[in-house]
Amino acid sequence: MNILAPLREAAAPSVAVEMAADRVSAASLELRGGRPVIAAYATEPLPDGALVPSLTTANIHNRAAVLGALGHVFDRIGGRPRRIGLVIPDPVAKVSLVRFEHVPARQQDLDGLIRWQVKKASPFAIEDAQVGYTAGQRAIDGQEFIVTVAKRDIVHEYEELCGEVGAHAGLVDLATFNVINAILAGRSLAHAADWLIVNVTADYASIAILRGDDLIFFRNRGSETEGTLSDLVHQTAMYYEDRLSGRGFERVLLAGIAADGRAQASDFEQARRSLAERLNTTVETVDPRAAASLTDRISAAPSLLDALAPLAGMLVRQQGIKVG
Repeated sequence: MNILAPLREAAAPSVAVEMAADRVSAASLELRGGRPVIAAYATEPLPDGALVPSLTTANIHNRAAVLGALGHVFDRIGGRPRRIGLVIPDPVAKVSLVRFEHVPARQQDLDGLIRWQVKKASPFAIEDAQVGYTAGQRAIDGQEFIVTVAKRDIVHEYEELCGEVGAHAGLVDLATFNVINAILAGRSLAHAADWLIVNVTADYASIAILRGDDLIFFRNRGSETEGTLSDLVHQTAMYYEDRLSGRGFERVLLAGIAADGRAQASDFEQARRSLAERLNTTVETVDPRAAASLTDRISAAPSLLDALAPLAGMLVRQQGIKVG
């Protein structure tokens, strides 16, 4: 069954595909000596407007272009897999963190309670939604859940394209969640430390705060929204300090923008500098090689590492690494 599930909720197949506004990418994973290795990677650019991420309206505007790019990346990684993990843009889903003082013992009752809770904030009928959730931070006053809500027919647009080239999307997930997966798989953070990840593309920016392995804040903002990246970071930092008992970030990471085919090196440097100045700390980039090493034939250019991060995050799910 296809699901939209945040963080590490299910085992992933050995091939991952990302459909973004500017490109379609794919990577395959192998185990060599018991260690995960990215065995092959390919990417194909998309023309402007071919894919436009949206929560409520159709995303695929040039079906032939996206389908052609998907077929090309499969051919370049060595064939067309029957089952894949699919990474889609963050704006396709609304992410909420909800907390219950008492969690129902029966799965069916919990499903109903979560759907009822997010129904109030959904921009479309909950009957038309695909809802995924996973347990988050546990506190004295209850259990938190990370919930994603997407319009079913929009998710189906992406799944249907994969199906047309013979690939079943057994798992569907968001880009930033899988960048987080790649970071967590590297396990280079202190267990209880607070850290921040900013994922920036030409179409949107997402910002997440984790406390150790637990997601405690998530926000996505479209490029058409007023305000700068610095404004978004400022608002998040204030909320973190005032509402989340924040004591500072052990690490701050920037992802996405280096992989954006429409971005310039100056865009990345400006974003990095803006984050560093606002948070008064060093800003790192995400290196997916901590989660899965690369074969010798895959170069480690910064733009490639950035593009690989969400794919690696999807692929390392099958290694059994869990959040929390």
